[in-house]
Amino acid sequence: MAFKPLHDRVLVRRIEGEDKTKGGLIIPDTAKEKPAEGEIISVGEGARKDSGELIAPSVKAGDRVLFGKWSGTEVKLDGEDLLIMKESDILGIIA
Repeated sequence: MAFKPLHDRVLVRRIEGEDKTKGGLIIPDTAKEKPAEGEIISVGEGARKDSGELIAPSVKAGDRVLFGKWSGTEVKLDGEDLLIMKESDILGIIA
Protein backbone atom coordinates (compact mmCIF):
# COMPACT_ATOMS: atom_id res chain seq x y z
CA MET A 1 0.00 0.00 0.00
CA ALA A 2 1.33 3.41 -0.92
CA PHE A 3 0.02 5.26 2.16
CA LYS A 4 2.12 6.28 5.16
CA PRO A 5 0.50 8.08 8.12
CA LEU A 6 2.15 11.23 9.44
CA HIS A 7 3.50 11.90 12.93
CA ASP A 8 1.90 9.71 15.65
CA ARG A 9 -0.92 8.33 13.52
CA VAL A 10 -1.45 4.68 12.55
CA LEU A 11 -3.40 2.93 9.79
CA VAL A 12 -5.55 0.07 11.12
CA ARG A 13 -7.59 -2.71 9.46
CA ARG A 14 -10.55 -3.84 11.58
CA ILE A 15 -10.66 -7.54 12.44
CA GLU A 16 -14.24 -8.77 12.11
CA GLY A 17 -15.81 -10.58 15.07
CA GLU A 18 -17.44 -13.98 15.13
CA ASP A 19 -20.74 -14.64 13.34
CA LYS A 20 -21.89 -17.02 16.10
CA THR A 21 -22.15 -16.83 19.86
CA LYS A 22 -20.51 -19.45 22.09
CA GLY A 23 -23.93 -21.13 22.35
CA GLY A 24 -24.16 -21.46 18.55
CA LEU A 25 -26.63 -18.66 17.81
CA ILE A 26 -25.99 -16.82 14.54
CA ILE A 27 -25.71 -13.04 14.92
CA PRO A 28 -27.34 -11.10 12.05
CA ASP A 29 -25.38 -8.25 10.43
CA THR A 30 -27.84 -5.67 11.77
CA ALA A 31 -27.15 -6.71 15.38
CA LYS A 32 -23.35 -6.78 15.14
CA GLU A 33 -21.28 -4.08 16.79
CA LYS A 34 -18.27 -2.48 15.15
CA PRO A 35 -15.22 -4.50 16.14
CA ALA A 36 -12.80 -2.72 18.47
CA GLU A 37 -9.90 -4.95 17.45
CA GLY A 38 -7.62 -4.45 14.49
CA GLU A 39 -4.26 -5.02 12.83
CA ILE A 40 -1.76 -2.22 12.33
CA ILE A 41 -1.02 -1.77 8.62
CA SER A 42 1.29 1.25 8.73
CA VAL A 43 2.78 3.56 11.39
CA GLY A 44 3.98 7.17 11.21
CA GLU A 45 7.47 8.18 12.35
CA GLY A 46 6.25 9.32 15.79
CA ALA A 47 5.35 12.47 17.71
CA ARG A 48 7.75 15.28 18.55
CA LYS A 49 8.47 16.82 21.93
CA ASP A 50 8.54 20.61 22.33
CA SER A 51 12.32 20.39 22.02
CA GLY A 52 11.94 18.77 18.58
CA GLU A 53 13.10 15.34 19.76
CA LEU A 54 11.29 12.43 18.08
CA ILE A 55 9.24 10.05 20.29
CA ALA A 56 9.26 6.61 18.65
CA PRO A 57 5.88 4.84 18.35
CA SER A 58 5.11 1.91 20.68
CA VAL A 59 3.35 -0.12 17.97
CA LYS A 60 4.59 -1.55 14.68
CA ALA A 61 3.02 -2.92 11.51
CA GLY A 62 1.49 -6.35 12.10
CA ASP A 63 0.53 -5.76 15.77
CA ARG A 64 -3.01 -6.70 16.82
CA VAL A 65 -4.49 -3.92 18.93
CA LEU A 66 -7.62 -2.92 20.84
CA PHE A 67 -9.02 0.58 20.40
CA GLY A 68 -12.07 2.57 21.47
CA LYS A 69 -15.38 1.93 19.75
CA TRP A 70 -15.54 5.42 18.19
CA SER A 71 -11.79 5.92 17.65
CA GLY A 72 -10.26 6.99 14.38
CA THR A 73 -11.40 8.28 11.03
CA GLU A 74 -12.78 5.80 8.52
CA VAL A 75 -11.16 5.95 5.07
CA LYS A 76 -11.32 3.82 1.94
CA LEU A 77 -7.93 3.03 0.38
CA ASP A 78 -7.47 0.60 -2.52
CA GLY A 79 -11.11 -0.47 -2.11
CA GLU A 80 -10.61 -1.46 1.54
CA ASP A 81 -12.22 0.20 4.59
CA LEU A 82 -9.49 1.23 7.04
CA LEU A 83 -9.08 3.52 10.07
CA ILE A 84 -6.57 6.29 10.67
CA MET A 85 -6.11 7.08 14.36
CA LYS A 86 -3.64 8.60 16.76
CA GLU A 87 -1.44 6.17 18.64
CA SER A 88 -2.94 7.46 21.89
CA ASP A 89 -6.38 6.10 20.80
CA ILE A 90 -4.98 2.55 20.99
CA LEU A 91 -5.83 0.89 24.32
CA GLY A 92 -3.35 -1.98 24.12
CA ILE A 93 -1.52 -4.60 22.08
CA ILE A 94 -2.85 -8.18 22.00
CA ALA A 95 -0.02 -10.63 22.58
